[in-house]
Amino acid sequence: RQIMGFWQRCLVNALVFLATAGFFPDALHVANVPTAFLAAIVLGLLNMSVKPILLVLSLPITVVTLGIFYLIINGLMLELTSVVMGGLFQFSSFTSAFMIAIVLSIVNLIITDHLS
Repeated sequence: RQIMGFWQRCLVNALVFLATAGFFPDALHVANVPTAFLAAIVLGLLNMSVKPILLVLSLPITVVTLGIFYLIINGLMLELTSVVMGGLFQFSSFTSAFMIAIVLSIVNLIITDHLS
């Protein structure tokens, strides 16, 4: 069940990447559909490996900002995904990554709640 959840989330993230790149081509560049799916997989793997470390290290500032810093970490994870993917998947700025991180969080919250 856990693995299926990973693949479902990757599919949802890839669709959000494609939709965002389609609606806001100046904010996000996705070379093609397979790149969107690969970027979603990379993001999922980074979220499992790097994000927990960042969350522990940033816990004090996350508490002080009442959780807002968590969204910045999500934006950083998207930027890190962009670095791993190279020119095939890139954001125009950190602000773009931050805004798309908010959209991803909301969509994943809705989908996860719906599928549970």
